[in-house]
Amino acid sequence: MSEKALNRNETKPKTGPVGGGSLRKQVTNPVEEAVEKTTVVNLSRTSKVVKGGKRFSFRALVVVGKGNGEVGVSIGKANQVQLAIQKASLHAKRNMIKFPLKADSIPHEIIGHFGAGKVWMKPAAPGTGVIAGAGVRAVLEAAGVKDVLAKSLGSNNAFNMVYATLEALKQLKSRDAVNASRGKAA
Repeated sequence: MSEKALNRNETKPKTGPVGGGSLRKQVTNPVEEAVEKTTVVNLSRTSKVVKGGKRFSFRALVVVGKGNGEVGVSIGKANQVQLAIQKASLHAKRNMIKFPLKADSIPHEIIGHFGAGKVWMKPAAPGTGVIAGAGVRAVLEAAGVKDVLAKSLGSNNAFNMVYATLEALKQLKSRDAVNASRGKAA
């Protein structure tokens, strides 16, 4: 069989709709599946008008999490969809944050701000699940939070919601950390 025939039999990766609205696509690598979960929260096509016409490029908002209280978020830009997602994933992995978990939930109520977006989160009883909007849900599920209540306030921009969630998670403290800061024994 010729090389050309082999290439025809390969399946093309699904990229989903391009431009405009939000897109949630699960990208999982079988080797890293147990370790990291990557979610494309938003993918958009941008254009620049030049002398010869328009030049198109892509922007991807990607969330990467390990499911144990570690999560990273980043934006990648490139002329191809896959390159934009790869750039964002790589940058998100390099800039992961770690926060405390308490029985598959967050330790206390918190509000995160980013730009005009605000995200309120509250711990929930076991079995509740993740009650949150799309961008907030992607971050919390990638981080390994299984029971939480969340509400998006202000802007509904996906970028602001994802980064506001990250800011809220950065502020979380465990009971032991608070006791240590007050000089009390655990």
